[in-house]
Amino acid sequence: MIWGSMETFLAMGGYAFYVWGSYGMAIVLLAGEILLVVGRRRTTLRRLSLTRRMTAKDRNETAA
Repeated sequence: MIWGSMETFLAMGGYAFYVWGSYGMAIVLLAGEILLVVGRRRTTLRRLSLTRRMTAKDRNETAA
C-alpha cells in the first residue's frame, strides 16, 4: 500500500482500529510478561537467599 499522507497511513485503509488495537495489545502483553518475569526472578532470588542462610545456619549448629 502507498499512503499519500500521515492521515491515510494512520487510517490503515479503514482497518485502523484493528491494526492499532493489535499493536497496543501486543505491547501491553509484552510489558506484562516482562513484569511477571522480573517478579518471578526477584522471588526466586529471595528464596535462594533464604535457603542459603538456613543451610549455613544448619551447618553452624551441627558443627558446634
